[in-house]
Amino acid sequence: MRKWLLILLPSFAIADIGSITEFRGNGEVVREGTTDKLLAELALDIFSNDDVRTGNGRMAIRFIDDTEIRLTPQSKVIIDKFVFDPNPEKSELALSFIRGTGRFISSKTKRKTPNKNVKIKANGAFVGIRGTDFSITSDISGRTMLVLLPNPDGTSSGSITVTTMAGTVVLTEAFEATVVTVAEQMPTKPVVLNGMTLDFIDNLLIINPPEETEKAVEEQNAQVDNILDVDFLEENELEKDYLEDELENIDRLDIDLLNIDFLVDLLDVIEDAAGSKGEVNILEGVEIEGITPPFDQATQTFTFVEGAQLTIFRQVENTVDLQLDKEGAYNVSILSAGQQINATINGGGESEIFINQSN
Repeated sequence: MRKWLLILLPSFAIADIGSITEFRGNGEVVREGTTDKLLAELALDIFSNDDVRTGNGRMAIRFIDDTEIRLTPQSKVIIDKFVFDPNPEKSELALSFIRGTGRFISSKTKRKTPNKNVKIKANGAFVGIRGTDFSITSDISGRTMLVLLPNPDGTSSGSITVTTMAGTVVLTEAFEATVVTVAEQMPTKPVVLNGMTLDFIDNLLIINPPEETEKAVEEQNAQVDNILDVDFLEENELEKDYLEDELENIDRLDIDLLNIDFLVDLLDVIEDAAGSKGEVNILEGVEIEGITPPFDQATQTFTFVEGAQLTIFRQVENTVDLQLDKEGAYNVSILSAGQQINATINGGGESEIFINQSN
């Protein structure tokens, strides 16, 4: 009589861990173990180790524990690990934000991954969460800004710890922020960003980051032997603004030729706004207060004179193309996708111009 021995071998299946729930523009997903790039689209399944990127597009990913991340244009995040277990204590989530702006929104359901099991890193910074809703913005040089965001009622959504090799800071207030420059330095002292909105945070982005610049930054980072000896407060070649040298005299034709490549750093916006308050600039006889001609990096606004006409031009989320008589006096207020821009022309006067644009 023959006896048969049946051996059951375990089978392993790769399971999706979430999907793209919101999408517009263009983006792609690079899957582990392949160089194939999947075009991003609504309902596309997401797996552990996926490399998710946006071009000129926006994306939201919801994981199966209802945690959500949102990406603005020119962003990249790697899903390092996601383990979902019916017992939430065994669930794990690990993310690496590489560039651009990402927003992390913790699950509010009973099956959420415990805060202690969520690992988030961004260019040398490690984030611990207790809540939470926060944003991460990283530029191509590796500088990273983190902002704790509020609940819908305006109260703090929790707290986050931001840790580098040199120490830790804790963000506890709504719109409190810190910046990490390098892993070997402490995060900056937390500051509260007054007058901010979620729309403004969501619209932090990088425009056309050139590959050459990214490569140069990588090469420079590889050559740094002891980063602690570097004084980042002093100007160096990477910090020199060559764009400013090229913008001494511009006109409308120059706008399309300029390849802007900078990160709209919220802390810089606040500092520039505070520093420029009351400062009057003269552009071909026109007095301008509130924005710096011919190009204001903080607000991404061009200002130039052609003949008898003054033009204020901005094209980011929306387009503003305001043409005025350069001899006139105006108070100009622009609210575009959460960005507030106020300018006074020739001392202001009875002419009030209000522009309000949504996304």
